[in-house]
Amino acid sequence: MTLVSRLASVSCLGRHATRGGVLSRGAPVAFASPSVGTTTTVLARRSSAGRRAAPPGVVSSSRRFVVARAAVSTTAKDEASTSAAAAFKRHERIAAIKVRAGVAVASRSYPSSDGTRAEAVIAIRVASRRVASRRTAIARPSARPSVGSDGGVSRIGDAVELRGWVRTVRAQKDLSFVEVNDGSSLSGIQAVVTADATGAELLADGAITTGAAVVVHGVVVESPGGKQAVEVKATAVELVGGADASTFPLQKKRHTLEFLRGIAHLRPRTNTIGAVTRVRNQLAYATHTFFQSHGFQYVNTPIITASDCEGAGEQFQITTLLNGIDGPKGADAAAAAGSIPAAGGDVDAAKAAAAAQGAVVKDLKEKKKNGDATKEDVDAAVATLLELKAAVEAIERPPAGDAATPAGGHGEVPRRKDGSVDYAKDFFGKPSYMTVSGQLNAEIYACAMRDVYTFGPTFRAENSNTSRHLAEFWMVEPELAFSDLQDDMDCAEAYLKHCISHVLEHCDEDLEFFEKNVSKDNLRERLRGVATTPFARITYTEAVEHVLSAKKKFEFPVEWGSDLQSEHERYICEEVYKDVPVIVRDYPKGVKAFYMRENDDGKTVAAMDVLVPKVGELMGGSQREERLDVLERRIEEVGLEKESYWWYLDLRRYGSVPHAGFGLGFERLVQYVTGVENIRDAIPFPRYPGSADACDARRADVAGSRLPEKSHPVALPAPDATRDATRRAISSLVLSGPIFGSVLVRARRSSRVSEDERGVHGQPRSVKRGRALRTTSARARYASDARAVRTRGPTDRRKGTSGRLRALNAALSAV
Repeated sequence: MTLVSRLASVSCLGRHATRGGVLSRGAPVAFASPSVGTTTTVLARRSSAGRRAAPPGVVSSSRRFVVARAAVSTTAKDEASTSAAAAFKRHERIAAIKVRAGVAVASRSYPSSDGTRAEAVIAIRVASRRVASRRTAIARPSARPSVGSDGGVSRIGDAVELRGWVRTVRAQKDLSFVEVNDGSSLSGIQAVVTADATGAELLADGAITTGAAVVVHGVVVESPGGKQAVEVKATAVELVGGADASTFPLQKKRHTLEFLRGIAHLRPRTNTIGAVTRVRNQLAYATHTFFQSHGFQYVNTPIITASDCEGAGEQFQITTLLNGIDGPKGADAAAAAGSIPAAGGDVDAAKAAAAAQGAVVKDLKEKKKNGDATKEDVDAAVATLLELKAAVEAIERPPAGDAATPAGGHGEVPRRKDGSVDYAKDFFGKPSYMTVSGQLNAEIYACAMRDVYTFGPTFRAENSNTSRHLAEFWMVEPELAFSDLQDDMDCAEAYLKHCISHVLEHCDEDLEFFEKNVSKDNLRERLRGVATTPFARITYTEAVEHVLSAKKKFEFPVEWGSDLQSEHERYICEEVYKDVPVIVRDYPKGVKAFYMRENDDGKTVAAMDVLVPKVGELMGGSQREERLDVLERRIEEVGLEKESYWWYLDLRRYGSVPHAGFGLGFERLVQYVTGVENIRDAIPFPRYPGSADACDARRADVAGSRLPEKSHPVALPAPDATRDATRRAISSLVLSGPIFGSVLVRARRSSRVSEDERGVHGQPRSVKRGRALRTTSARARYASDARAVRTRGPTDRRKGTSGRLRALNAALSAV
C-alpha cells in the first residue's frame, strides 16, 4: 500500500500575509509527502470563522492560522483511480499516410452583400440599456492549420501498418499486388507482397480476395507505377476476415446506385458512397465549428412532439394503442390460433377452452415439480390461458365501438362514446408525432440563451417517391434572438459559404471524383463561385416579375401569390443572375407558415429562401412573429388549435424579443455539394415510402421485386414485349438461385449507361453486346431489377434453366 499526501482542510483567516508559515489570502501552501517525496500545492481560502485559538498542530501567528493535515494513507485502488489515464490512440489511417501537415493559413474573407466588409460574415443586433442597437461584425477565427497532400512521398522509409479491406488482388507467381482501403480516403494504398513475406501463402492459396479484411505490415517505398506516388512493400500479411469471392456483391464492375441501395450494409465500401460519407462528415463538422465559433449554443430538441411545426399535417403518429393488437407471436400464436374463439362467439365454448387450458397448466406445474417439464413450458401455457380468459371477457362484456375490436379479441383500440379514439389511454396521453422540425423548441432556448442551433433528425410522412424527398432527414436550424430578417439572411449566407469553403479545402480528392464521374461538370468551380460571390437579394415580387418576363415556357405557371417551383428558382439563379446564389425575401403569407412575422403591408411575411444554381431552394427561414395578438390570429387563420401552442404563445407573453432563424435540409446540402442526383444516396440509410429497413430499399424501388425462397419457372415475355421487361425476366432467372457457378450468361445490352452507374472503383468501362458474363457479374448487372437471394444447395442448380435462359436471350434479341 502506498502513502500519498492529501489535503484534508485548509483554512486561512485574515487579509494580509504573515510570516512563520502563515499565508496571505489566495497564497499557495505546499505540503510535502513523506512517503514519495513529492509536493502538493493548494490554494488557501479565507474562512468566515471568528477569532479563536489555533487548534493543535496548526501553525499560528496573531489572529491568522492555517489548518493542514498532511499524509493520509490510501489504498492502491484509490491511487489507481487518481492516476492519469493512458492517452487514447488509434491505428494510423491511410489518409494520414498520404498527406502531410501544412502551416497555418489565414482564414478566408467573405464580403457582405454590399461588398464593404472584407472579413465580417454575420451582422447581428445586440441590445444594450445605454447604447442604441448596433450591428457588430462576427468574424471567423483568424488562422487554422491546413493539410497538404504529397501522396505519401514524405513518408518514404517509414514502417507502417495498414488495416482495411481489399479492393483488388493481382496475384502472380512470386509477386502479388493488393490494394487496401480503410475508408479514410478515396484511393487506397497498394501493398506489394513478395514470396518471402510472412503470410504470402494466403495470397497463393486464394484466401485473400476482394472484400477481405486484412492487416499489412511493411515499409513505404516509392512506386515505379504512374498511378500512385508510393506503395507499401509488405513484410507480413494477416487475414482478419475472409470474403467469399463467388458471392461478394461488390466486384470490380459497374454497379448502379439503385442496386447499392439494396445492400446498404455493403455500399459504404464503394467509391461513390464512401466519398459522399466523407463529404457529409466534413459538412457536419463545418456546421458545428461555424456556430460554435460564433457563440451559438447547441441544443438537442425532441424527436417526439405533440405539435405540428409546419401546420401541414404530414406527420408520423406515435401510439402504443396497437401494441399486442395482432395477438401472440410465433409458437404461441400457433398454439392459441386453434383454441381461442372469436369475439362474439359462443361464450360457453370460450369458457370450456379456458377451463381445458387451465387443466393443462395445472398438469404442467405438476410435471415441473418432477422434472418432466420446464419453466418455459409452464410460462407458455399460462400465457395461452390468459389469452383465453381475455377472450371470454371480451365476449361477455364487449366494449363500445366493438366494430373496431380485432378478430380474436387479442386487443382493442379504446374509444370514446362518440366512437373517436381515446388518446387519454395512450402512452403520452394525447396524440403524439415524430417531429418535422426542431424550430419551435429551439425558439424556447433562443429566448433564454440568445443564439442557439439544433442539428438532428426530422420526419415527414409525405408519400412522395421522388429523388428529392425522404421520410427521415436531418435539419440544421439556428435561432438568433434580438435579430431581424436582415440578420437571418447574413447568417445563412455566411454559414453556407463556410461549409462549402471547408469542403473545398478538405475534400478535394472526393470532389474531383464527383466532378469526373457524377456531376460531369465544373463542380469545384461552381462551389468556389458560391463561396466567394456575394449573394443577390431580391423580393418575391421581383422574382415573379423575372419569371413572367422570361422568354421560355415553364411547366408550372406562376402568378403573384403562388409559390415558386424549382424550375422558376433555377431560372432566376442560372439565367437571370448568371449562376449567382439568390436570396428571395418577403413572400406572400398564404404560402408560408403561421410563425413567420407579418409585414406592415398585411400581405407578405418576413420570410426568405436561399436559391442556388442546379438545385433551387436550399435553405429557408424567416423572422419569427414576436407579437402575441398577431400570432394568435395567424394560428386561427391556418386552422390550428391555440391550446396545442400555449407554451409557444407564452414566449410572447413573458419577455418577447425579435428573433429569426432558418432551416437547412442537410441531405439537400450534401446532394448539392457532391452532385449526386438522388437524395437517397446522400444519407447512410434512406427512409422513404416502402423502405424502413437497412436493406429494404430495392423492394421499395422495384415493385414486386422480392424473389421467392425457392427457384421457380420464369414466364417468357411476349415477342412484342419491351427490352426492359425481357431484361427483368433474365434478372429474375439469374438471381433466383438455379444458375450458379460455371454457367455462363450471354446477355445483350447497349453500351450506353446512365450517369449514376459507376464501378466500385469509379472506373467506367464499355459494355459490349454479346459479352459472356459469369453469374456473379450478371448478378451485379441485373440486380437493379430484383433482389438477390441466398444460393441454394448443390442440387438442382442448373435443372431446366438453360432452355429458359436461351429462350429469354432469343426474346431479348427479337425486341
